[in-house]
Amino acid sequence: MKKQFVAVAASMFALTAIVTGCGTGAASNNAATNGSNAANSAGTSNSAGTTNGKTIKIGLVTDTGGLNDNGFNHLAYVGMTNAQHQLNGVSTSVVQSQSESDYVPNLSHFAQNGYNLVIAVGYLMEDAVKQVAKEYPKTDFLIIDDNITGIPNVASAIFQSEQAGYLAGVVAGLVQKNHQLKGLNTKNVVGVIGGQDIPPVDTYIAGFQQGFKKEDPSGKVLLQYTNSFSDEALGSQYAQNEISQGADIIFPVAGGCGIGAINAAKSAKVYAIGVDTNQAYLAPGTVITSATKGVDTAVFDTIKAVQNGTFKGGVSTFNLANNGVGIAPLMKGVPQSVQTTVNQIKQQIISGQIKVSTTVQK
Repeated sequence: MKKQFVAVAASMFALTAIVTGCGTGAASNNAATNGSNAANSAGTSNSAGTTNGKTIKIGLVTDTGGLNDNGFNHLAYVGMTNAQHQLNGVSTSVVQSQSESDYVPNLSHFAQNGYNLVIAVGYLMEDAVKQVAKEYPKTDFLIIDDNITGIPNVASAIFQSEQAGYLAGVVAGLVQKNHQLKGLNTKNVVGVIGGQDIPPVDTYIAGFQQGFKKEDPSGKVLLQYTNSFSDEALGSQYAQNEISQGADIIFPVAGGCGIGAINAAKSAKVYAIGVDTNQAYLAPGTVITSATKGVDTAVFDTIKAVQNGTFKGGVSTFNLANNGVGIAPLMKGVPQSVQTTVNQIKQQIISGQIKVSTTVQK
């Protein structure tokens, strides 16, 4: 259940880091190339140019996972910096939230300072966005992973992550059932780690469970929630616990916390499946594939709409059919037959032959 958000005074505004002008122009599959350094830098807004003498100002507010999550916060940052580099007249700034109490002051900071678009990264910001958007009706807002309707200056980007999770589960089920990777044990157990029991996390997990069970009906899926999107040590601890129970593939849907889980899998010489972006770079030879979603594309397109004067409130949905979610290339050593099956199932999902539920089996 979503936590009730209690607004705090703007005087409590916690500006942990303003990051500008140092973004990467890479595609989402290489999203982490500059993220770790960016999270620790500071500066002032930097414009890539002007359009008819006017610059639009874009502010990005991360959730508590921060830019170093190597996932959806960083993907939002990539989308914003791509817009800064590729579109004329775009100025950008970032503030990272340390706790949920930072959301309202962080969003308000940008609105008070005349930013044209304020981007809220995360489902947990719903209440904060609703409050601040109503207080600043001349400022446009984009929220990632949440569905806000009825507020004309708020656009929502929703991702059918269950579809991407399903494909990732299919990969895990196929290699488990047939023991198609070196070092897999005979227990047919996979481990899933969620950052929090909320829809953007659970949709991935629900899809993964269904895809895995389709290919390996007798296999077992372990599930735990860390209640953190930033604690790498905790992610490692949870992964080690699942590995001790026989899991040899770990699927963390936990932001920065998931990085610790992937590192634990690498240390234990088992496997992992990444999330949000292609996370193979985190542990080459360990990450089999990743369930992905185009947060960077949603952010870029919204900034372009603001610049063009075509911004509209409402909900945009991203799925397999419009390439808004997907699966990253498979690791070397995975048989081509697995990719062939994934391609077939992808088309069956798009056609509606396979309907993926968003309900987690607990």
